[in-house]
Amino acid sequence: MSETLKRLADVIESRKLANGGNPEKSYVAKLFSKGDDAILKKIGEEATETVMAAKDARVSGDKSKVLYECADLWFHSMVLLAQFELSPQDVLNELARREGLSGLEEKAARKD
Repeated sequence: MSETLKRLADVIESRKLANGGNPEKSYVAKLFSKGDDAILKKIGEEATETVMAAKDARVSGDKSKVLYECADLWFHSMVLLAQFELSPQDVLNELARREGLSGLEEKAARKD
């Protein structure tokens, strides 16, 4: 895992209320204090903003907003991972497990 992701995951983990995070001083601690629904709402907002930035970039040619919104989406996804006691490394491990599989095969193998 990249050192940047590891450091960010460590900071996010430190903001959990159980680890002494203070909702009055930390945006992430505030999200944790509000629970799953607040975190999920932020992910929905960031996903929508990412989609809109991508659509705008196709017209304007300016990719900077796509990058910015993707960073926000990744960040909030990392907060969600921490909420469920998961890490970015867990996601990387899952991607590695899928490596070499056809996307259609992987989807068919799911137990949804």
